[in-house]
Amino acid sequence: MSALHLVPTSAAAGRPAPGPSPVRRLAAVPDGATSSPEPRQTDATPASRPAALREAPEARGILQMAGENREVCAITRGTVQAAVEVLAGTRPIQQLSRRLDQHCLASLQHRAALTRRLAAGSSPTAGRLHRNPAVRSVRACEVAEGIYEASAVVVDELRVRAVAVRLERSNQVWRITALEIG
Repeated sequence: MSALHLVPTSAAAGRPAPGPSPVRRLAAVPDGATSSPEPRQTDATPASRPAALREAPEARGILQMAGENREVCAITRGTVQAAVEVLAGTRPIQQLSRRLDQHCLASLQHRAALTRRLAAGSSPTAGRLHRNPAVRSVRACEVAEGIYEASAVVVDELRVRAVAVRLERSNQVWRITALEIG
Protein backbone atom coordinates (compact mmCIF):
# COMPACT_ATOMS: atom_id res chain seq x y z
CA MET A 1 0.00 0.00 0.00
CA SER A 2 1.49 3.33 -0.99
CA ALA A 3 0.98 6.63 0.72
CA LEU A 4 -0.63 9.61 -0.99
CA HIS A 5 0.50 13.18 -0.59
CA LEU A 6 -1.57 16.28 -1.15
CA VAL A 7 0.07 18.92 -3.30
CA PRO A 8 -1.26 22.30 -4.43
CA THR A 9 -2.51 22.32 -8.02
CA SER A 10 -1.74 25.92 -8.94
CA ALA A 11 1.67 27.56 -9.26
CA ALA A 12 0.53 30.62 -7.33
CA ALA A 13 -0.52 28.57 -4.31
CA GLY A 14 2.68 29.38 -2.44
CA ARG A 15 2.32 33.17 -2.81
CA PRO A 16 -0.44 35.01 -0.99
CA ALA A 17 -2.62 37.16 -3.23
CA PRO A 18 -3.90 40.58 -2.18
CA GLY A 19 -7.52 40.69 -1.04
CA PRO A 20 -9.51 37.72 0.20
CA SER A 21 -7.58 34.50 0.50
CA PRO A 22 -7.91 32.31 -2.61
CA VAL A 23 -9.23 28.79 -2.52
CA ARG A 24 -6.46 26.20 -2.66
CA ARG A 25 -7.11 23.05 -4.63
CA LEU A 26 -5.21 19.93 -3.69
CA ALA A 27 -4.56 16.81 -5.73
CA ALA A 28 -3.73 13.35 -4.38
CA VAL A 29 -0.39 12.11 -5.70
CA PRO A 30 1.12 8.65 -5.00
CA ASP A 31 4.22 8.56 -2.82
CA GLY A 32 7.37 9.07 -4.89
CA ALA A 33 5.50 10.67 -7.81
CA THR A 34 6.56 14.17 -6.78
CA SER A 35 10.26 14.19 -7.57
CA SER A 36 10.35 17.93 -8.14
CA PRO A 37 9.58 20.42 -5.37
CA GLU A 38 7.34 22.43 -7.76
CA PRO A 39 3.59 22.04 -7.41
CA ARG A 40 1.82 20.06 -10.14
CA GLN A 41 -0.61 21.66 -12.55
CA THR A 42 -3.79 19.66 -13.14
CA ASP A 43 -6.36 20.37 -15.79
CA ALA A 44 -10.10 20.01 -15.29
CA THR A 45 -10.66 18.33 -18.65
CA PRO A 46 -11.27 14.57 -18.49
CA ALA A 47 -8.81 13.79 -21.30
CA SER A 48 -5.92 15.38 -19.40
CA ARG A 49 -6.56 13.35 -16.24
CA PRO A 50 -4.61 10.15 -15.64
CA ALA A 51 -6.30 6.97 -16.83
CA ALA A 52 -6.94 5.82 -13.25
CA LEU A 53 -8.95 8.95 -12.53
CA ARG A 54 -11.06 8.92 -15.72
CA GLU A 55 -14.56 7.61 -15.24
CA ALA A 56 -15.07 4.21 -16.81
CA PRO A 57 -18.27 3.52 -18.77
CA GLU A 58 -19.38 0.87 -16.28
CA ALA A 59 -18.84 3.38 -13.45
CA ARG A 60 -21.17 5.82 -15.20
CA GLY A 61 -23.81 3.08 -15.41
CA ILE A 62 -23.42 2.34 -11.72
CA LEU A 63 -23.73 6.04 -10.86
CA GLN A 64 -26.81 6.33 -13.06
CA MET A 65 -28.38 3.30 -11.35
CA ALA A 66 -27.57 4.76 -7.93
CA GLY A 67 -29.22 8.05 -8.92
CA GLU A 68 -32.26 6.20 -10.25
CA ASN A 69 -32.45 4.17 -7.03
CA ARG A 70 -32.40 7.36 -4.96
CA GLU A 71 -35.15 8.83 -7.16
CA VAL A 72 -37.30 5.72 -6.73
CA CYS A 73 -36.79 5.79 -2.95
CA ALA A 74 -37.79 9.47 -2.81
CA ILE A 75 -40.92 8.84 -4.89
CA THR A 76 -41.81 5.83 -2.73
CA ARG A 77 -41.30 7.79 0.49
CA GLY A 78 -43.57 10.64 -0.61
CA THR A 79 -46.25 8.41 -2.08
CA VAL A 80 -46.39 6.07 0.93
CA GLN A 81 -46.62 9.06 3.29
CA ALA A 82 -49.46 10.50 1.22
CA ALA A 83 -51.27 7.13 0.97
CA VAL A 84 -51.26 6.65 4.74
CA GLU A 85 -52.50 10.23 5.16
CA VAL A 86 -55.35 9.39 2.76
CA LEU A 87 -56.24 6.46 5.00
CA ALA A 88 -56.19 8.78 8.01
CA GLY A 89 -58.53 11.19 6.22
CA THR A 90 -56.08 14.12 6.33
CA ARG A 91 -55.30 14.20 2.59
CA PRO A 92 -57.61 14.01 -0.43
CA ILE A 93 -57.02 10.99 -2.66
CA GLN A 94 -57.02 13.15 -5.82
CA GLN A 95 -53.49 14.27 -4.91
CA LEU A 96 -52.27 10.75 -5.68
CA SER A 97 -54.04 10.39 -9.03
CA ARG A 98 -50.93 11.34 -11.04
CA ARG A 99 -48.67 8.84 -9.27
CA LEU A 100 -50.95 5.78 -8.85
CA ASP A 101 -52.52 3.77 -11.65
CA GLN A 102 -56.31 3.38 -11.69
CA HIS A 103 -56.43 0.00 -9.94
CA CYS A 104 -54.26 1.20 -7.02
CA LEU A 105 -56.22 4.44 -6.76
CA ALA A 106 -59.57 2.60 -6.58
CA SER A 107 -58.22 0.12 -4.04
CA LEU A 108 -56.83 2.90 -1.82
CA GLN A 109 -60.09 4.85 -2.06
CA HIS A 110 -62.07 1.74 -1.02
CA ARG A 111 -59.77 1.08 1.95
CA ALA A 112 -59.97 4.74 3.03
CA ALA A 113 -63.78 4.53 3.02
CA LEU A 114 -63.67 1.35 5.13
CA THR A 115 -61.22 2.99 7.57
CA ARG A 116 -63.49 6.03 7.95
CA ARG A 117 -66.49 3.77 8.57
CA LEU A 118 -64.53 1.83 11.21
CA ALA A 119 -63.34 5.06 12.86
CA ALA A 120 -66.94 6.27 13.13
CA GLY A 121 -67.81 3.13 15.12
CA SER A 122 -67.68 2.61 18.87
CA SER A 123 -64.11 1.30 19.13
CA PRO A 124 -61.90 3.71 21.12
CA THR A 125 -58.70 2.81 19.24
CA ALA A 126 -60.25 2.83 15.76
CA GLY A 127 -60.37 6.62 15.77
CA ARG A 128 -56.59 6.74 16.21
CA LEU A 129 -55.78 4.49 13.23
CA HIS A 130 -53.22 5.97 10.84
CA ARG A 131 -52.67 9.07 13.02
CA ASN A 132 -49.34 10.91 12.77
CA PRO A 133 -47.76 8.57 10.24
CA ALA A 134 -44.03 8.76 9.60
CA VAL A 135 -42.06 6.83 6.99
CA ARG A 136 -39.02 5.42 8.80
CA SER A 137 -37.14 3.66 6.01
CA VAL A 138 -37.40 2.87 2.31
CA ARG A 139 -35.56 0.20 0.32
CA ALA A 140 -35.77 -0.28 -3.45
CA CYS A 141 -34.56 -2.95 -5.83
CA GLU A 142 -34.59 -3.00 -9.63
CA VAL A 143 -36.29 -6.20 -10.84
CA ALA A 144 -36.19 -5.41 -14.58
CA GLU A 145 -35.31 -2.51 -16.85
CA GLY A 146 -37.53 0.38 -15.73
CA ILE A 147 -39.29 -1.63 -13.01
CA TYR A 148 -38.53 -1.32 -9.29
CA GLU A 149 -40.03 -2.89 -6.21
CA ALA A 150 -39.73 -1.01 -2.96
CA SER A 151 -40.65 -1.50 0.66
CA ALA A 152 -41.24 1.06 3.37
CA VAL A 153 -41.70 1.00 7.13
CA VAL A 154 -44.38 3.37 8.43
CA VAL A 155 -44.92 4.19 12.10
CA ASP A 156 -48.15 5.70 13.42
CA GLU A 157 -49.56 6.13 16.91
CA LEU A 158 -50.75 2.56 17.31
CA ARG A 159 -48.49 0.35 15.25
CA VAL A 160 -45.72 -0.17 12.76
CA ARG A 161 -46.71 -1.04 9.19
CA ALA A 162 -44.94 -2.44 6.18
CA VAL A 163 -45.78 -1.10 2.74
CA ALA A 164 -44.83 -2.75 -0.55
CA VAL A 165 -44.76 -0.77 -3.81
CA ARG A 166 -44.08 -1.63 -7.45
CA LEU A 167 -43.01 1.26 -9.69
CA GLU A 168 -42.82 1.17 -13.47
CA ARG A 169 -41.37 3.81 -15.75
CA SER A 170 -43.42 4.78 -18.78
CA ASN A 171 -42.74 7.87 -20.89
CA GLN A 172 -40.06 9.04 -18.40
CA VAL A 173 -42.67 9.08 -15.57
CA TRP A 174 -42.71 6.69 -12.62
CA ARG A 175 -46.15 5.21 -11.89
CA ILE A 176 -47.08 2.93 -9.01
CA THR A 177 -48.78 -0.20 -10.30
CA ALA A 178 -49.04 -2.09 -7.00
CA LEU A 179 -49.49 -0.72 -3.47
CA GLU A 180 -49.91 -3.01 -0.48
CA ILE A 181 -50.27 -1.45 2.96
CA GLY A 182 -49.97 -3.86 5.91
